[in-house]
Amino acid sequence: MRRHRRPNTQDAELDITSFMNLMIVLVPVLLLSLVFSQVRILNLQLPVLSEAEQAQDEQEPKILELVITPARLELNYPAGMSLKRFDVTDAGYDFAALSVYLQDLKLTFQQQGIEKNDIVLLLDPAIDYQTIVSAMDTVRSFKAVVAANLVDAELFPMISLGDAPAASDSGSPQANGQAVGAKQ
Repeated sequence: MRRHRRPNTQDAELDITSFMNLMIVLVPVLLLSLVFSQVRILNLQLPVLSEAEQAQDEQEPKILELVITPARLELNYPAGMSLKRFDVTDAGYDFAALSVYLQDLKLTFQQQGIEKNDIVLLLDPAIDYQTIVSAMDTVRSFKAVVAANLVDAELFPMISLGDAPAASDSGSPQANGQAVGAKQ
């Protein structure tokens, strides 16, 4: 019988040096390009006038207010005097109509020489966060076409927040001191 001799083979050694060099370069590049979270920051202006400063201010500035309640958006100028009311429809708040009206109001201010770039949002406690952000986006700027480019044109970028005044509708149950759904 003939014996078959097996060739003496040694285990081949893998050369992974080039692969390790690639990983040393690739891992930091991928980690630097990774976005863990995105944060958008909305700048707010907080009221800073104290009672002493208000007493010194002889000419009280006229304040543009947007009162947001579950039933409507109400624009006041000067504070407390109603300019326009936008009732809530089945589709929700009419931010498009508010934007158009604010654009006209800004143009009117500019024509009268009034430099107005601040607004106060007065919010009802029942208003949800998305409505607040949508209102802030609407009063801050609008999309305009300038030289065939779509840009954000400025409306009232300095936004302050506050609490809405108590409901003044005499026909509503809340104004009569009754809870909604309470039997009369």
